[in-house]
Amino acid sequence: MSDLHFSSWPSHAPRHLWVPETSLWHNVEVSAARFPDKPFLIFYDTVITYRRYREECERMAGYLQHACGVTKGDRVLLYMQNSPQFVIAFYAILRTGAVVVPVNPMNLTGELRHYVSDSGAKVAFVAQDLYPNMQPLLGGDGLATIVVATYRDYLEVPTDLKVPEFVGAAKVALTDPGAVHWSDAMQAGHVPAPMEAGPDDLAVMPYTSGTTGHPKGCMHTHRSTMVNAVAGGVWGQVNQGSVGIGVLPLFHVTGMQANLNGAIFHGTTTVLLPRWDRDAAALCVQRYGITGMGLITAMVVDFMANPKLGEYDLSSLRRIAGGGAAMPKAVANAMEQKLGLKYGEGYGMSETMAATHMNPPDKAKPQCLGIPIFDVDARIVDPATLRELPQGQTGEIVVHGPQVMRGYWNQPEATAQAFIEIGGKRFLRTGDLAYVDEEGYFFFVDRLKRMINAAGFKVWPAEVEAMLYQHPAIQEACVIAAKDERRGETVKAVIVLRASHVGQVSEQQIVDWSRENMAAYKAPRVVEFVQALPKSGSGKVMWRTLQEQEAG
Repeated sequence: MSDLHFSSWPSHAPRHLWVPETSLWHNVEVSAARFPDKPFLIFYDTVITYRRYREECERMAGYLQHACGVTKGDRVLLYMQNSPQFVIAFYAILRTGAVVVPVNPMNLTGELRHYVSDSGAKVAFVAQDLYPNMQPLLGGDGLATIVVATYRDYLEVPTDLKVPEFVGAAKVALTDPGAVHWSDAMQAGHVPAPMEAGPDDLAVMPYTSGTTGHPKGCMHTHRSTMVNAVAGGVWGQVNQGSVGIGVLPLFHVTGMQANLNGAIFHGTTTVLLPRWDRDAAALCVQRYGITGMGLITAMVVDFMANPKLGEYDLSSLRRIAGGGAAMPKAVANAMEQKLGLKYGEGYGMSETMAATHMNPPDKAKPQCLGIPIFDVDARIVDPATLRELPQGQTGEIVVHGPQVMRGYWNQPEATAQAFIEIGGKRFLRTGDLAYVDEEGYFFFVDRLKRMINAAGFKVWPAEVEAMLYQHPAIQEACVIAAKDERRGETVKAVIVLRASHVGQVSEQQIVDWSRENMAAYKAPRVVEFVQALPKSGSGKVMWRTLQEQEAG
């Protein structure tokens, strides 16, 4: 393990992180006891205190146990947008000793069928607007019970905030056997049995698709989930007055750790937004004094492109951090000039329950993954030989640390392929290419599977995208491979123009600019303008979708 990065270690942070030897549920008990009347959740001006949160979690846990037969180790699906019900259901499941299976709300019935059958879940929490997607899986060998949540139930006070139509929708009647309204489940009055799960029991099982085959469940214990719930706040200097915005999807590990598990551990307040909206986010900062925003790169790009940004009071902000893709230099510069903040990029994945790397808050480097955080051993290896590579050479990131998953659910072969052993330690192969600089910072190159082979030259799309962002007309860009009879593959850029430049610049002008500003083999030879790039439920650009469309 290299110790280069310790020269840049945050002065406020210990080298080793002590993590509680308890369940995640214990954090709810502690925060509810310490801060009973403190706002935990704010949802369109409705406030839920820590005391109320604990009480509602326990009521729903009692229903799961007594009415649904949920026991320790069972898997329970959670399929909804960011909302009080998501947050309550998450810890109600944990309170029973069962395992949370968070599901992307963009998934449809065919995809949901795999989650139900693979996890063996018999119970699911589903938002009312998404219920038609899950309903065909109710009954038979599928789900026995679906608890249907109406977001409007938690709009308890008048608000002048713009409420999305699906959030304000009225409750609809349920006629299917096995389907029950959230409110009815809460009012059943069941008391949960004593908590049995401990730190080494399974707690959360997010699914990751990887590059091929069906999505795989990442098995995380209370312990491995606890690590980054604690680490994120310690690294980011969270304190009593910290207020976060829960706009990153909570089904995804980044939002889950920052705005749910981490918030509960540190006793902070989370302002929930069910979907990304740059004006709503800015207004929430102004109204609630939000101090920190966890935003993926695409959200920051959109936030900073808002022509009305200067109309909001954003002075409470102390930190904006995230990841998902390298931050364009022009956007990072605009953020520093307008907000006085540097973007804190980090790196992690579902298999590591969020971060393994973060930039030191006081020594952040642009377009950089950061340094390995507490107790993480990260190395660069040759992806073919698996031999460790020296500093400065590009290879695959492998990580060993307390937040790494136990393995893939019911996938022993995939688990075996995902890990290698170095010096008696078990390292996870990430599939991401990077290099380490002389100070121990990791710099992302690209996905191992994403490389474009243009006439024998290796082209990394992420590098080309970063250069394209220097063009003043480009708001978003995604680089993919296009077929070329002579070169085999060539570089194609799919671009969203800034509103101010639509109709003012042509595809050929972008091609010409690229040739003038980057090596000939890297420069996109094909450019396509689109109104929007396809994005996942977590806000990441879905480059595979564009690549598949290009391949026909």
